[in-house]
Amino acid sequence: MTKQCSAQDAVACIPDGAVMAVNSSSGLCCPDAVLEALGQRFEATGAPRDLTSIHPIAAGDFFGTKGVDHYARPGCLKRIIGGSYPSGPSKAEPPLIWQMIGANQVEAYNLPSGIIFDMLREGAGHRPGVLTKVGMETFVDPDLEGGAMNDAARAVPIVQRREFDGEDWLHFPALKPDIAIIRATTGDENGNLSFEGEGATLGAMEMALAAHNCGGRVIAQVRRVAKAGSLRPHDVHVPGILVDRVVEAPDMLQTTATSYDPAISGELIRPLDSFSLPEFGVGKIIARRVAQEMRRGWAVNIGFGVSANVPRIFLEEGQHGAVTWVIEQGAVGGVPLLDFKFGCASNAEAFVSSPHQFAYFQAGGFDCSLLSFLEIGADGSVNVSRLAATPHRTAGAGGFVDITARAKRIVFSGNFNAGAKMRVENGKLVIDREGKIAKIVPQVDQVSFSGRRAIAQGQQATYVTERCVIRLTDKGLVVTEIAPGVDLQRDVLDLVEVPLRVSDDLREMDGALFRPEPIGLAP
Repeated sequence: MTKQCSAQDAVACIPDGAVMAVNSSSGLCCPDAVLEALGQRFEATGAPRDLTSIHPIAAGDFFGTKGVDHYARPGCLKRIIGGSYPSGPSKAEPPLIWQMIGANQVEAYNLPSGIIFDMLREGAGHRPGVLTKVGMETFVDPDLEGGAMNDAARAVPIVQRREFDGEDWLHFPALKPDIAIIRATTGDENGNLSFEGEGATLGAMEMALAAHNCGGRVIAQVRRVAKAGSLRPHDVHVPGILVDRVVEAPDMLQTTATSYDPAISGELIRPLDSFSLPEFGVGKIIARRVAQEMRRGWAVNIGFGVSANVPRIFLEEGQHGAVTWVIEQGAVGGVPLLDFKFGCASNAEAFVSSPHQFAYFQAGGFDCSLLSFLEIGADGSVNVSRLAATPHRTAGAGGFVDITARAKRIVFSGNFNAGAKMRVENGKLVIDREGKIAKIVPQVDQVSFSGRRAIAQGQQATYVTERCVIRLTDKGLVVTEIAPGVDLQRDVLDLVEVPLRVSDDLREMDGALFRPEPIGLAP
């Protein structure tokens, strides 16, 4: 008997008070047709009510995939646990989910993406939850904020500090979903799922297993339905024994703003000269300097922001393949994509599940991570997860806390301050108008990365800006390099309200960074 049904029939099984896990990363793998049907059901009938929605990575975006916004309605949504949330331009209308969070109409939590996947796996195994040091001394720690995003969540804390074997740990309870909503490319009549047209599998298997083992139901959205038994067993990533309903949605986007690109799903290898290269300017200078921190043979994680351009620097310099890029959505190798297609890679060498990728990150199994910053504190702590004035500009922490928990080396990158008008002339940085918003501050608004903990664990942290390079030491932040054309006192030290030390071996940044031609990168 076929498991195929309409989206409307599939969501009819979702009861009031259900705990629902959604597999998505912005538009990537987002089961948007099913989520739309859920929202339509609530608008028409007032049911289901009081849902808890779980999103290790955001469901939806600003570019054609509404995701969680389909059912972000008072009465329908009671609680949301997200690693990240839809984000976009500050001048855009905030998504409905952000409006609900700001109005305390939903209990909202921001927890590390990898930990949320772990919480689901604990639920699948009927275990009591996750004991981990990931998130300690960050906003996830109950000694700080406990991951709560508003007063409604602060009234119902879900993270605790526990002592085990003489050490302090963070305890995250197991998540036991009643419903899992996932997406694949092909589903056969028996519910077996293959992902040949997707840019990742994310946590589809883990979510399906958690819902099934907890007595719940699994709804799978697919591009096409195949005859039972027609899928190659090695191509099936979620077996039909875990899937209850299959919903066909032939027009679904492959990922954010992408109808279909076979290079994203590994079905085609793009020529390297087909990738765009960053134009010469301040952002490229920063990305070039970050690239100089890399070493041949490393496995390197990259995050959203300036550092996402570093693979393009390697392309331009003829060094593609010298390091292997790894991203939290699961791609290994290839060329990570930019802007709101970030999270996908063209020409990937492999796709692993996000939970496995996060286990790799949480234990520091990789060589280096390249990440952005919103603020840097006097103790080296970094805020990447909250902008109080325009919260929807940032997605939350995502996998940032998982990745930085034990990373051997971290290179943070960004502009020295916000709003400066700068140009490069004759190989020198010229600051025409200084920025008014400091990014190096006495105390960050939210601790996404703890500088104090990094020092205690022996982690190396470097902060690359257009005008200087700063390193974290046990004596504080130390300026080690200065850009040509920049006055150390006027353009750096006088603009911060924190004590910056200056290295006894202060050097000028490589002059080649400030000229348009390739820099001769040799990792």
